[in-house]
Amino acid sequence: MSIHAVSPRFVGRARELAALGDALVGARAGASSAVLVGGEAGVGKTRLIKEFTDRADDALVLVGGCLELGTEGLPFAPFTAVLRGLVRELGRDGVAALVPGGTTRGLARLLPEFGEPDGDGPEARARLFEQVLGLLERLAEERPVLLIVEDAHWADRSTRDLLSFLVRYQPTAAGLLIVVTYRTDELHRTHPLRPLLAELGRVERVRRVELRRLTRKEAVAQAAGILEREPSPADMDLIYARSEGNPLFVEALLSDGGGVALPESLRDLLLASVERLPAETQELLRVASAGGQRIEHDLLSAVAGLDESALSSALRPAVAGNVLTVDGEGYCFRHALIREALHDDLLPGEHTRLHTRFAEALERDLSILPAPRGAIELAHHWHSAHDATWALVSAWQAAGVARRSTAYDEQLGMLSRVLELWDQVPDAAERIGRDRIDVLRNTATVAHLAGEYERAVALASAALAEIDRDADPIRAAKLLRQRGLTRYDLGRPGFLDDLREAAALVASDKPTNLQAQVLETLSRMLHGREALSERLTTGRLAMEIAHELGDPRVEAHALIDLAWARFGFSEIEAQMEVFAQARRLAGGDEAFNVLMRCAISESDALEGAGRHEWAAQVARDGIEEARQYGLARTSGAFLAINLAEPLVSLGQWDEALEVIERALDLAPPAPTQASLQGFAMDIALARGELDRAERLLGSARNVLSRGTFRDQSVLPHLCREVRLRQARGELEAAVEVAAQAMEERDLLDTPRYCWPVLVTIADLLGSVVPHQGRAAMGVETPLVRLRALGRQLKVDGDLQQAQHLTFTALMGPEPDDGAAEPAAWQLAAWDRAAGAWAALRQPYAEARCLVGAAQAALAGGDRQEAAERLGRARELAARLGATPLLEQLDAFGRRARIGGAEEVADGPPLGLTARELEVLREVANGRSNREIAEALFISAKTVSVHVSNILAKLGVATRGEAAATAYRLRLFDAPL
Repeated sequence: MSIHAVSPRFVGRARELAALGDALVGARAGASSAVLVGGEAGVGKTRLIKEFTDRADDALVLVGGCLELGTEGLPFAPFTAVLRGLVRELGRDGVAALVPGGTTRGLARLLPEFGEPDGDGPEARARLFEQVLGLLERLAEERPVLLIVEDAHWADRSTRDLLSFLVRYQPTAAGLLIVVTYRTDELHRTHPLRPLLAELGRVERVRRVELRRLTRKEAVAQAAGILEREPSPADMDLIYARSEGNPLFVEALLSDGGGVALPESLRDLLLASVERLPAETQELLRVASAGGQRIEHDLLSAVAGLDESALSSALRPAVAGNVLTVDGEGYCFRHALIREALHDDLLPGEHTRLHTRFAEALERDLSILPAPRGAIELAHHWHSAHDATWALVSAWQAAGVARRSTAYDEQLGMLSRVLELWDQVPDAAERIGRDRIDVLRNTATVAHLAGEYERAVALASAALAEIDRDADPIRAAKLLRQRGLTRYDLGRPGFLDDLREAAALVASDKPTNLQAQVLETLSRMLHGREALSERLTTGRLAMEIAHELGDPRVEAHALIDLAWARFGFSEIEAQMEVFAQARRLAGGDEAFNVLMRCAISESDALEGAGRHEWAAQVARDGIEEARQYGLARTSGAFLAINLAEPLVSLGQWDEALEVIERALDLAPPAPTQASLQGFAMDIALARGELDRAERLLGSARNVLSRGTFRDQSVLPHLCREVRLRQARGELEAAVEVAAQAMEERDLLDTPRYCWPVLVTIADLLGSVVPHQGRAAMGVETPLVRLRALGRQLKVDGDLQQAQHLTFTALMGPEPDDGAAEPAAWQLAAWDRAAGAWAALRQPYAEARCLVGAAQAALAGGDRQEAAERLGRARELAARLGATPLLEQLDAFGRRARIGGAEEVADGPPLGLTARELEVLREVANGRSNREIAEALFISAKTVSVHVSNILAKLGVATRGEAAATAYRLRLFDAPL
């Protein structure tokens, strides 16, 4: 018979306790980190955390647990518990004083004590996340903060999102330690916590700790602590065999006398410990089991129907027997499996009656539970009670509560339940004040907010199938607008058709706000040359209606649409003035959506005009504004794209990579991630990091293959793929990609993104592939097509002019130009291009053009001019760390005996003999050993020896890599 329910000795966890202790030492020193503690049910996670926190007396310990509540969970439950504890300790005003900026309306989504929550939407959710992190940072300024989130396997998506945000983005020097516990045996293959754990496990400052089962020796020590004596070997053999080292099972077996035969199932084992309690206590535990893992004292009292004395008498044996533990103003089952076993053991009638009693008690006084928990639990109990009517009504009400907490996944679950129950409740529309179409529309909107785009389209389509568009044009227009927005986000066709139909439905002699909103959305999504007229007309009409109705935000949005439609990059000053006008029109901080869109548009337009420094500064300011608005992960991450791009242009590559890394750490939407990774790939290619570039390209391709995206997303990645294939020596593949692009894409529609494509293809076809190899590579026709595109494509602004000059230099003089001195023509063309890039302060593009100018100068016999250009190019490339370009410059200098390479000038390039250079040229032209032997009048065996020597001297493994290296280093450009 056991003396203690739980062993007073803490055994078998020295290593895990040390890991937590080391993390706490780091927090004391100001280093933030996180520890993820996993283990099966009953293995001792709770005990480990208790022992750890008992040793953390100098830290502020904040504990919150996730609650099991059917399948819908309770949004932000652990953080609500943490915040409530802080309010009890510091007072509401004390907590408010610690929130950055002093604005606590975001926290009102967790506790009503902080007032009325601010507006709904992703921005409100992001602001809540930023305020929670800011509060923890401020608390950690005084002493280390230990945040413990227990039972994360029950976390709802909102809790998981906030937890991920805190773990990933806690400042490294904040003195904050986050500990998360979860059940490993709950994590089935599709469990939503699995990908989060994998994601967080890759974060450098996150450590995972897995609690194993106890060894037999450790189980003996545990049993000795419980019994205050060492059990007999026979008893211990039986206990260890049945418990398999699970500490909870060891405790349960010992509590039954140790070695006495028990029911084989875990449920029976757990219920055996309950059955030893008094009958009235067992009955009360059965009641409590329907209330969930944690139940408030007042709610249990109301449901049990006992006075305080009788309730206390029944509870005391459960607490003393360690079946229940006291938790603040309520009680928790010592282990969730005990509650589950009790609940599963209820008879069907008991199950229904108990959940009905819980629901009725909450209906009488919902304030028994803190908001929003009350509404969500009420919905859970009516559903578990199989009362379709009240399950539907309470789910509708709970959906509204979830929305105010920006818990969109939970709101989606509740609205989905309303739809599931709709046909079972004849008067459903009267009871909730909404008909089925309204519920479908609301659910589609929430599905969009929750990122369930496919479901949102299906829901909107279902509603549209039921609605009479002629009889109910307003709701039809709202549904069409919603479906159009979602289709656009998915990259699916039909979004313009939806928006145009919506606009037709709201057309009226008496303008409305909805009409202005629909027209502005349509104008914003019209792109390309063919849609310009419609975009202008639609945008102007939206602006006029919004102005007439006094809707400055829609008017400001329409003004931004028109600024993009009316002005080119050569008119950047006028365009910037219109953006400034939109800012003034939008007003103050409450119009942060408009202000963020202005920052995005301004920085984008400035970069397109070649005003890189200005663009970078606007983007930096916008990122800071986004952080203040709580929009760091949305608008802020998008603005990081607009900061990374000018930084790449300016050659500030290390800073650009830092910006990209910080933005990716925020886990932004997939298209944003793809754009950020694209700029990282640009740098990887320029620095010769081809494996990294390949990985980044694959990641971006996975995103872009899921839908239809605009040129600004697709064309830069097309350029990157061509350059990567070219750098890897996969020349035929590169040519195939280029030819396919010219055949299938409209490369005249968006000059800003089309000019880089033409330059990339010209570099591949005109320079990389030598004239004698063009026929073999099949590039004569693409070259003709490319030159025709260059004649037709418009040039708008200084940046496009620099790209046009580079394209012209790469392509050479027109066939009918009759240039008398080709070398002089080339030198002048390359100098003009290099000068244009220098004026724009784009060092990498300038250096590449200087290489062409140096080669042209040398071809014209002017070694001094060639050396000057080569020296300048080397200086720029070295500063950038552009290794492939430096290799090319060194090889050119050695061959030409200029540019500071005199020490190797007398030797052949890279040690290659004249014959090896001849063989390499044939290899680059795609010929086999036999074909090379015939062309050079040598044996195939001799060719094989030469090829082996070439590969060794170039440091490459394949013939393709040898060809790519030769073209990159310009080994075939014979200097005079």
